Amino acid sequence: MASATSNTVDAEPGDVDVHLPDTARDLVKILVTGPFGVGKTTLIRSVSEIRPLHTEERLSQASARIDDLAGVREKSTTTVAIDFGRISLPGGIVLYLFGTPGQERFRALWDDIAYGALGALVLVDARRIDASFDVLGLVEESGLPYAVAFNTFPDAPRHHTPEQVRAALDLEPTTPMVTCDARETGSSVDALLALVQHLIDHQPPEPR
Repeated sequence: MASATSNTVDAEPGDVDVHLPDTARDLVKILVTGPFGVGKTTLIRSVSEIRPLHTEERLSQASARIDDLAGVREKSTTTVAIDFGRISLPGGIVLYLFGTPGQERFRALWDDIAYGALGALVLVDARRIDASFDVLGLVEESGLPYAVAFNTFPDAPRHHTPEQVRAALDLEPTTPMVTCDARETGSSVDALLALVQHLIDHQPPEPR
């Protein structure tokens, strides 16, 4: 897996050690993406071993007229640039997680945020699957390998079969699809591991 250089993030008082472990071997940029209000910020916060960077602002009356709040009426903030976190996995793999804004009006940031990424974890809300179509289109246009993770919400419908969900999202048979709770570290890590395994399984062969 391709490597990249890394800068050390300054620690805040009381934070855990932010330095990379000596076992770090593969440093990988991953996008955490999905529609507005799907839980990207929550997932990065739940897994990051360093203090995560968030660029959240409160929703204003002006933005409420632009952003589709259907299904997320309780949401009061939104990411306006990126979220950022880091997690070390077994085998010396370190993931740098870049969360993308979910609204169409921030689409101009997409190419800059996606530059250098090796893959994407696309979060989906089962209550509003159609809200994910535009983001899935962006990921596919970029050529990034990706996995889909359904973030579980208490009122999400649970009667759809995996086959029906795959058909609704028009996913390739090889695209990993898992469920997760973005609030729980273990569940979120499992979703990231599904993506990493997909990247390993589909990385191009080394040139002779």
